[in-house]
Amino acid sequence: MNELFNKTISKIVTEYHQTAPVFEKYGIAFCCNGKRLLINACTEKQLNKGDVLSELEQAIHTASAEIDFTKLSLAGLADYIVRVHHAYVKFNMPHILQYVAMVVTKHGDRFPFMKDVCLLFAEVQNEMTQHMLKEERILFPRIKQLEQNALMLDDINYFQGPIDVMIEDHDLAGSLLQQIRKLTNDYTAPEDACTTFRLSLASLQAFEADLHRHVQVENDLLFPRTIALYQKLAKSIAC
Repeated sequence: MNELFNKTISKIVTEYHQTAPVFEKYGIAFCCNGKRLLINACTEKQLNKGDVLSELEQAIHTASAEIDFTKLSLAGLADYIVRVHHAYVKFNMPHILQYVAMVVTKHGDRFPFMKDVCLLFAEVQNEMTQHMLKEERILFPRIKQLEQNALMLDDINYFQGPIDVMIEDHDLAGSLLQQIRKLTNDYTAPEDACTTFRLSLASLQAFEADLHRHVQVENDLLFPRTIALYQKLAKSIAC
């Protein structure tokens, strides 16, 4: 992807929002000074062009290969969720909130709805942080123990209770992001929006899309399979 060198920083970030943290790492401004070509920015900062290009390409190609979830064990599904979706959420939430806060600071008077977006996403960050903690420390270890047949099977609520809480968390996060989508007119940037403004909206849209995939894997695969396994094992013991 050497053609990236001949694109401006702002164009790269607008087309591939996930590259923003790479530019931040190398101290390459992509908003007010984003009209420079990537090749020139690297030269000015005396950066290793190969390293920068490699990290940008890796950021662009973050989408994981297609996985046949039906062939994964429950532990494999849980590990996939942590490795892919939890990692994505943990890495991107602070960056997105930072971008939105920058837009509010610079353009909040002209676009007051972004203040509400900032508050809503801060709530998303808090909710998702607690959600992932509960999954990683409570629910997922229980599911792995169940699959290893290392749990007493005397109360389905040991699983159903946390699962119900996780589903409620999913609904709340989804509702908050729907409000953000409505406030931003489906993440549509104003015509004169700066690069950071466009990046904020693109990042929010990508975050919502990842959340939908995250929820689908849990609600439609991991949770039903967990309850089905519990019922199967409990029935085998009762017979």
